[in-house]
Amino acid sequence: MTRIAVIGGGRIGEALIAGLLQAGRAPKDLVVAESFPARAAELTGLFGIRATTIADAAEGADVVVIAVKPNDVDSVMAELTSVELDGDREQLVVTLAAGLPTSRYEAKLPAGFPVVRVMANTPMLVGEGVSAIAGGRYAKAEHLALVTDILASVGKVVAVAESQMDAVTAVSGSGPAYFFLIAEAMVDAGVGLGLTRATATELVVQTMLGSAAMLDRSGESAADLRAAVTSPGGTTAAALRELERGGVRTAFYEALVAAKSRSAALGGGTE
Repeated sequence: MTRIAVIGGGRIGEALIAGLLQAGRAPKDLVVAESFPARAAELTGLFGIRATTIADAAEGADVVVIAVKPNDVDSVMAELTSVELDGDREQLVVTLAAGLPTSRYEAKLPAGFPVVRVMANTPMLVGEGVSAIAGGRYAKAEHLALVTDILASVGKVVAVAESQMDAVTAVSGSGPAYFFLIAEAMVDAGVGLGLTRATATELVVQTMLGSAAMLDRSGESAADLRAAVTSPGGTTAAALRELERGGVRTAFYEALVAAKSRSAALGGGTE
């Protein structure tokens, strides 16, 4: 069985651990490296896995998953490069840190060391995430297949070219926040129209769940499904007319451009 070390016990690291265990991975094949002792003890208590140092976790792992914030990556890599990582054993580094290219890791690792970059999103906390993966210079097809298998325990997986990762970050990495903002606005509007907050929340949440399910399962495009709900001269048409008047499409486009540019800047790009 593949031994996996998760470096970072935050929400994303915890979600991955929980998903792997629910998918049938044995606790003995997982280890977490977490710098805060109380958090490390909490994860051990929750999942029955071992918590240890970065160096110890990496030495015995087939896959080292870096699940820390971008600002913490350099300190993690400093510890990893002090370890005798075994390129001959086909160890693999998987990074979930936003914005940072595989070349940044490859420059610090032994020559030829495989790295796979992942952009996941927070719905993986409930097993409904989507992760985009891209292989670095030395990653092989079998490495991508292994990472796909690991991440499938917490949602769907798509493969993209690394040059597209900043766009993925803008669309799905940051995407849950856009979704939550829309939900928040709709709930507030419902309250303004006289509904209780509890009722408005239930209506909005189930409407979004059902609409997402239709989009996923019907085989129809978002445009087609929207048109099917919009009767000429009806209530939906009146609402959509106001959204278009408010520039909702332009606002979303500009928002995603800003997110993509920020992702590129985090990785040292010039966008």
